[in-house]
Amino acid sequence: MKSCENRGAHSLIALALVCGACQQRPSETRSAGEAAKPAEAARPAERSEGELRAERVSAHAVGTPGPALTLETIDGEQIDLAKLYGHKPVYLKFWATWCVPCRKQMPGFERIFETAGDRMAVIAVNAGLDDDTDAVRAFRKEHGLRMPIVVDDGRLAAALDLQVTPQHVLIGKDAKIAYVGHEDGAPLDAAIQKVLVEPAPQAPAVGRAVDLRPALRTGKVVQGLAARTMDGTVVALGASASHRPRALVLFSTWCEGYLETSLPRTSQACRRVREEVDPLIGDGGVDWLGIAQGLWTSPESVTAYRDKTHTRLPLALDADGSLFRAFGVHQMPTVVLIDGDGRLVRVLAPEDRDLTAAVRALASGTAAAAR
Repeated sequence: MKSCENRGAHSLIALALVCGACQQRPSETRSAGEAAKPAEAARPAERSEGELRAERVSAHAVGTPGPALTLETIDGEQIDLAKLYGHKPVYLKFWATWCVPCRKQMPGFERIFETAGDRMAVIAVNAGLDDDTDAVRAFRKEHGLRMPIVVDDGRLAAALDLQVTPQHVLIGKDAKIAYVGHEDGAPLDAAIQKVLVEPAPQAPAVGRAVDLRPALRTGKVVQGLAARTMDGTVVALGASASHRPRALVLFSTWCEGYLETSLPRTSQACRRVREEVDPLIGDGGVDWLGIAQGLWTSPESVTAYRDKTHTRLPLALDADGSLFRAFGVHQMPTVVLIDGDGRLVRVLAPEDRDLTAAVRALASGTAAAAR
């Protein structure tokens, strides 16, 4: 966790923002199961990893149209972003209940809603990964939050290239993305001030349509999906020429360590599945692939995870989250079983305890009976 500077009063809105440089992030080098440890304090000129990731998103996102989506809050309220464009700026903040810097920034985020919520749509967007509505409601009650809260179904993450939590996205009255960041503080304050004072456009603002195909369901054939392993091999996830079945482990490199305190059951499940899968690799008839979630993850961290855990599982990085979305995965770890004809036969959730039996049934061609 990077040390927090004592900042002076921020401009206009964030009078009580907690310093966004307080970083305890999913480590890119921590071994599996190792608890989160403090990192060295950043030098003043050093950019945090989270801010660097947000800046890479900003480089291609700023100036492009915001998404035209209708969101539903956890209270059932409908928010049509397209109807806001042209009238109000929109502030979308991605977060998660298990995210340490998200928790630290929440008081300041609530203050922004209280002070500017009448002039700007302020929406808390839960990333929808290892969270559910009940957890989000409990978090809201614990922290006394009043702003609208949405649990993302994957569309906002896809439209806004979610790479880090928290990830701040400001969309101006002209419907164009004006700012993407990770930390709170002066740059965010200045960006908020700018979108608030900019005049509404004369022409009607139009957002960008977001259309994701529905997540694959059991019995459907997997088509058009592929992953690139860390050694550069492209793996088609549907039917193969060899007609061998395939098992996919969708997980995170930081699940075992970073979530050990905040989500211990998830952390334990990630470790349990890893330890159960390794002996099954090469145990006859099934091709394996591990797919790491792209949030807070780089190719280097995937390689570090492989080297530290000594897993036998071939690994790929789902950098843009498209494979997680394709299989409708919101909880880690999830194991996807695909038969030799490319048909999705089963999706095992973290709480399922018959992984070995299900894989052996898949290998023997009786996976359908094992569902």
